Amino acid sequence: MSTSTYTVVGMTCGHCVASVKEEVGEVPGVTGVEVDLASGRMTVTGEGALDDSRIRAAVEEAGYQVKG
Repeated sequence: MSTSTYTVVGMTCGHCVASVKEEVGEVPGVTGVEVDLASGRMTVTGEGALDDSRIRAAVEEAGYQVKG
């Protein structure tokens, strides 16, 4: 199991969080997504190595950006 942490910018409400969780949750290999609205912190867990570029693309697909 692997875990990666990201900071997502642009989220302002619970709907934003739900959109990010839905998009990132569809990335192959992802088994869990936790998002904290106040800090923008997103923790992604997966069975094997996570594809960083696909996770970042999923966040952008939801309409937000990964900081850094």
